[in-house]
Amino acid sequence: MTFHASTETFAGRPVVDVEPGEPLPDVDGPVAWRFGFFEEDIDDMEGPNPAYNAAFDELLDGIDTEAVHALVLGSWGYAAFADAPIDKLVQAAHRLPHLEALFLGDITGDECEVSWIRQGDLDPLLAAYPKLRVLRVRGSENLRLSPLHHPHLEELVFESGGLPSEVVTAVLDSELPALEHLEFWLGVRNYGGSVAVRHLEPLLGGGRFPALRRLGLRNAEIADRITAALAGAPVVGRLEELDLSMGVLDDAGAEALLAGQPLTHLRRLDLHRNFLSPEFAARIVAELPGVDVDVTDQQVEGRRGRYTAVSE
Repeated sequence: MTFHASTETFAGRPVVDVEPGEPLPDVDGPVAWRFGFFEEDIDDMEGPNPAYNAAFDELLDGIDTEAVHALVLGSWGYAAFADAPIDKLVQAAHRLPHLEALFLGDITGDECEVSWIRQGDLDPLLAAYPKLRVLRVRGSENLRLSPLHHPHLEELVFESGGLPSEVVTAVLDSELPALEHLEFWLGVRNYGGSVAVRHLEPLLGGGRFPALRRLGLRNAEIADRITAALAGAPVVGRLEELDLSMGVLDDAGAEALLAGQPLTHLRRLDLHRNFLSPEFAARIVAELPGVDVDVTDQQVEGRRGRYTAVSE
């Protein structure tokens, strides 16, 4: 799987594209503005190319920045060669005082494969936007983060084909008292994924993030080991939604999950796009009649074995 289209909604708002050099479209009600500028750079560089920087400045000059509450950033040149425009966002923080939701890297596969997307150091970004409630990051090349205290962050999502354990460890060492939704796309080792169950233990033990109600451990090569750990994990008891989709979960892994603590308190259990047999998928739905269980789009193991939905 790759990303074939840009996101249509973000942070509960419809996404509206801003085209470089074009007038702003008319909108009716709150929107998330999306800005992207695709160009294949010739030379490697540490940040976006000059053409992107100029287009971004033009965007800020042409939009009522004080009315921007949600922002989606697509390509910043060619994202395989250029780090995300974190510096530009930090410099613009005084002009975006009400920014609450940011998607950094809404980039399709024909613009750049997810495993090639360069990010950068998120620390200055989070420091510059203390009112941020939602942060979604796609891509993990050169992604860096230190433990932090952020009082208002409610939703944090990392989409990747291979998530470094250092990022997970930094998140789990952070003070995020408002965090309700946490999502890691763990990916595979061949594309930089280095997360093991031991890295998740502070989270699974239930001692982190008192407001957490929605947890996603998605797109995981280690899905069966995760479900075995979740079977007795204290954090599960206070969740409303558990998302284990897009990985390589099989019947044995799902059996371990079902054999553990009760899951009937969940509002939703997402197991779509894994490797469950039709019989076992039906059994899970039957055993959790009050839970919205998604077991659609199950895969069949092929010659090359099982594979996550997103890798390269």
